[in-house]
Amino acid sequence: MRRLMIISLFIIACQKTDEKRPFVINGAGSTFIYPLISKWSYSFYNETKNQVNYQSIGSGGGIKQVSERVIDFGASDKPLEREELDSAKLFQFPVIVGGISIVYNIPNLNEKLYLTGEIICNIYLGKIKKWNDERIKKLNPKINLPDLKITPVRRSDGSGTTFIFTNYLSKVCPEWKDKVGYGTSVNWPEGIGAKGNEGVANYVKQNLGTIGYVEHAYAIENNLNYAYLDNKKGNFILPSLRTFQEATKYAKWDSNNDFFEILTYQDGDSTYPITGAVFILIPREKKEKNKQIIEFFKWAFEKGDSIAISLNYVPLSKETKEKVMNYWNEIIK
Repeated sequence: MRRLMIISLFIIACQKTDEKRPFVINGAGSTFIYPLISKWSYSFYNETKNQVNYQSIGSGGGIKQVSERVIDFGASDKPLEREELDSAKLFQFPVIVGGISIVYNIPNLNEKLYLTGEIICNIYLGKIKKWNDERIKKLNPKINLPDLKITPVRRSDGSGTTFIFTNYLSKVCPEWKDKVGYGTSVNWPEGIGAKGNEGVANYVKQNLGTIGYVEHAYAIENNLNYAYLDNKKGNFILPSLRTFQEATKYAKWDSNNDFFEILTYQDGDSTYPITGAVFILIPREKKEKNKQIIEFFKWAFEKGDSIAISLNYVPLSKETKEKVMNYWNEIIK
């Protein structure tokens, strides 16, 4: 009888050992996706008890830390090319699309400004210095613009948001392309540096005369004014779910090149010109941990769209999600 009891207890113990235990995964990078990944993680934990820790340190930091295997996954608004992925031995896939708003703080101004890529370029080159510059007034004849110094605000950290913004400027402004170029970090001709989307948003909110670029969710969250921008067709467009989604119509999302895609300055009558995707980077050799990471993002694909939309992000289309999930099946074999 005692032997039977011992055997029974041993069997129960083995069964408990075999039960799936909650896991913990650690990620870092893009501040662009931070508001969304925070809410996804919270809901995922409540449903599964699996924990996703994420640090909003900027895309450059995320790329560096996942390349050095400090974290389980990185998130970047800058897609990596095949050579970079091979060098760091990483896989890459997109999870969400969003846009960058041009935000500003002008006293007693409730109307939305109209700005062009050329004007924004010249502000960040230090060539347009006052809000009542004739080039801005010409686009906004009904607005009484003040004789106030413009203070451009930009990121001080390695940033995928900076990559998207400077890629856009390089497409609309030849002088920017020649003198500055684009990347997660550039040699800024002008401006005050702030850390993260949250840092830029806070600086603009607290200082008159400022202009900055932030992921749209930060503009909404901080109740910042944001501008109409001219797109490739010459139409002035506000950032929104619909206008970000228009840009995705021109994306190919090819798994053969790890979904490398840049969405700035796309065609289309109502396409917003500063649109971008967030990409997840995972080490190629960590198959078991990657299964856990994929379980989280699969949950996000299946149950997280409403959360994304509530924060003004664009979920991937059903077709694109299927491409990504097929890619997952290949990389975790």
